[in-house]
Amino acid sequence: MALSAFFTKLNSGLSRSTEKLTGNIAATFTRRKLDDEALEELEDMLIGADLGAAVAARLIANFRKTRFGKEVTDEEIRESLATEIAKILEPVAIPLTPEIERKPFVILMTGVNGAGKTTTIGKLATFYREYGLTPTLAAGDTFRAAAVEQLQIWGERSGSPVISAPPNTDAASLAHDALQKSKAAGADILLIDTAGRLHNKTALMDELRKIIRVIRKMDPSAPHAVLLTLDATIGQNAIGQVKTFKEMVDLTGLIVTKLDGSARAGIVVALADSFKLPVHAVGTGEQAADLRPFDAEEFARALVGLAPQSQ
Repeated sequence: MALSAFFTKLNSGLSRSTEKLTGNIAATFTRRKLDDEALEELEDMLIGADLGAAVAARLIANFRKTRFGKEVTDEEIRESLATEIAKILEPVAIPLTPEIERKPFVILMTGVNGAGKTTTIGKLATFYREYGLTPTLAAGDTFRAAAVEQLQIWGERSGSPVISAPPNTDAASLAHDALQKSKAAGADILLIDTAGRLHNKTALMDELRKIIRVIRKMDPSAPHAVLLTLDATIGQNAIGQVKTFKEMVDLTGLIVTKLDGSARAGIVVALADSFKLPVHAVGTGEQAADLRPFDAEEFARALVGLAPQSQ
């Protein structure tokens, strides 16, 4: 999917979030002096759009410094917001580029059930296939039959082998087997699915740590990336999920899914500001092409309902 086509998809996917934020801005700032009352209303809008209180306060402080007492239009407000939001996002907009010399480059995928983790693995496999790399998929969520079946479907779609085991097999044992087979086959990338049962946090923590411990016996540098898949529709609850998984494992990056179904896409800005973790990719739909590397300016402008600069 071309970049412009993906922007169109992103813009469409963010429409619920955009309408919520820009509708309020348009209603308030047709042409209005930026006084204390206006700034307070704008701050409430930004918090309501899930950008978070800390980000909202900084954006308002910037408006107070540069525009206070001046007449502004809603488009001027949105242009300024896009610029400032992009500055927050730029440091974390980092593509996930596998180090091919690792062979395989091991990516451990984490996330709660329902966040889109298994689907994201399939999309990543397809994405890397497009660039001539050979991924292997490991069905490490051995307690959920649907996850194994789902991964097998994506394996067929992407032309990637899927390594699985009987239900309730020890996940660390499966990961060890997958790494062994990936090495033997000369695979470039190994994507390992994991369970996401947060209701039993201790058991999940033990399982993830065991997986890491076992694969490090074969490759002390693995896993080379530990990613958390986040569902954008949960809004501020994503903050708690990142904190929880950071306690369990050393997260190296985030992937945000389901932006097409969310009115709370501003959470991406709050996550970038709070954790400074790379946001490698965002998802705007069910198809493989709907997962693409995260672009800070593109996202910021789409969030406030503006066309990309290049158009």
